[in-house]
Amino acid sequence: MITLGIESSCDETGLALYDTERGLLAHTVHSQVAMHEEYGGVVPELASRDHIRRLIPLLRGVLDEAGVDKVAIDAIAYTAGPGLAGALLVGASFAEALALALGVPALPVHHLEGHLLSPLLSKNPPAFPFVALLVSGGHTQLMRVTKVGAYQLLGESLDDAAGEAFDKTAKLLGLGYPGGPALAALAESGATNGKTGRFKLPRPMLHSGDLMFSFSGLKTAVLTAVRERDLSATERIELAVEFQEAVSDVLVTKAIAACRQNQLTTLVVAGGVGANRRLRQRLDEAAARHGIAVFYPELALCTDNGAMIAFCGAQRLLQGGRSVTAGAFVVRPRWPLSEVTGLG
Repeated sequence: MITLGIESSCDETGLALYDTERGLLAHTVHSQVAMHEEYGGVVPELASRDHIRRLIPLLRGVLDEAGVDKVAIDAIAYTAGPGLAGALLVGASFAEALALALGVPALPVHHLEGHLLSPLLSKNPPAFPFVALLVSGGHTQLMRVTKVGAYQLLGESLDDAAGEAFDKTAKLLGLGYPGGPALAALAESGATNGKTGRFKLPRPMLHSGDLMFSFSGLKTAVLTAVRERDLSATERIELAVEFQEAVSDVLVTKAIAACRQNQLTTLVVAGGVGANRRLRQRLDEAAARHGIAVFYPELALCTDNGAMIAFCGAQRLLQGGRSVTAGAFVVRPRWPLSEVTGLG
């Protein structure tokens, strides 16, 4: 069974073909970073228009790469939320129209569920049950995953997510868009320079005794440090290093605590921030000390992509489900993952 996956929730247009027998056949992603860079962030209307331009060429590309004709598609899965309303509508309308033309089912998919299941596309996938650390854009959550569709929220951010804190801190340091990768690169450049201890940022809720997160105060601490002095190039690096360490301290501590509290020895990390090399290093080291195995999606599948949507849709079909929302062209810019639990 071949499922076409379509991702258009924000500033990346992703399409992929997944076969339940042969695995991932082809996937491609077009990033709009260059277009939004001059604005310092995503412009929703421009993002929507660009998705319209890209979908048909990208579809032709994945069909050619996979060596299949569009009539071989058995189902179409698309991101129905959360995300930018206009961008979601582009993907939804394209998917529903193509599904109608081909006479196949269309399945609205939750964007975060796609990220949650993306490590299962790896050559060495994790086995259920596991704890998942979701660090994607505006979301930082810890979930207990028993099976596809069975997710229990263990903790989440009360304000800024880790990804948002990275982007906002990058802007404070005068870095370009996208801010998160730019800040990580700056911090990585300081790995050989060492740390002077000049900056000491807080680790919000590190010892709160629960699995909740808060990163707005960390961002404010960076703002205070920036306002207190005219930072030199070396000080900007040191502040970036300290910020990345602070975020990593909190994410690692909470993720390990979630595994221990749930008596699970498998941790899955998914989402864009999960590509951060320092975070991966810290997680691997801490997990090894506690006998926990850590699984990550392939680096190409950490950002938004159609492969995770195609895979998620295929799993839903295998469970006998058609949709997790009712009706065609339904998009939900705000859509709690908890509402997906148990649906198929």
